[in-house]
Amino acid sequence: MIKDIHTHRTDAREAVISVNPWEFAPVEGLCYSVGIHPWQAARAAEADFDRLAECAKADNVLMIGECGIDKLRGGDLSMQTGVLERHIALSEQVGKPLVLHCVRASNELCRLRRLLRPSMPWIVHGFRGNARVASQLLDAGFYLSYGERFNPEALAITPADHLLAETDESLLPIDEIHRRLAASRQIEVDEFVRNVEEVVKELLKVG
Repeated sequence: MIKDIHTHRTDAREAVISVNPWEFAPVEGLCYSVGIHPWQAARAAEADFDRLAECAKADNVLMIGECGIDKLRGGDLSMQTGVLERHIALSEQVGKPLVLHCVRASNELCRLRRLLRPSMPWIVHGFRGNARVASQLLDAGFYLSYGERFNPEALAITPADHLLAETDESLLPIDEIHRRLAASRQIEVDEFVRNVEEVVKELLKVG
């Protein structure tokens, strides 16, 4: 069972490990997402996109990304958007959800979703925005994944069927993050974890 939808811990179990295509060296029994992070988008060569397309076919690659738009870091916005659009196309081609890095780019992501009308789910990972931005993304059909740092008001308005949890780069174990998120939503941690597990099963068609 996947308990942690997004982590950079390369030995994590019950988790989806996020790596870039040029470092993808899968270990049997572990699960992955593979993508070109917007901070690295400027360095991406055509060979990296070819490698990404090959990685995306692997059975233990469950998602595409992380990819996305970062207005504070990552270079030219049009370049980042072009790289993201290639990930979107690949996500649709292989039939796997897209995991997104979004920094001050919710408007751009919503515009792309309206324009491209993808069939695959889009997940904004490590969401820290306020309730207004959360509502904007949720109304557009996004899933939101929360980690160690989160806005309680945004978490409170996120429906259980569009809510996920992650460690990302946190040193906390996912069980502690589950506990904190459950406490903020004022529900028992067992109920919170069951809800997350149901969303994961629906999104990733696993266990």
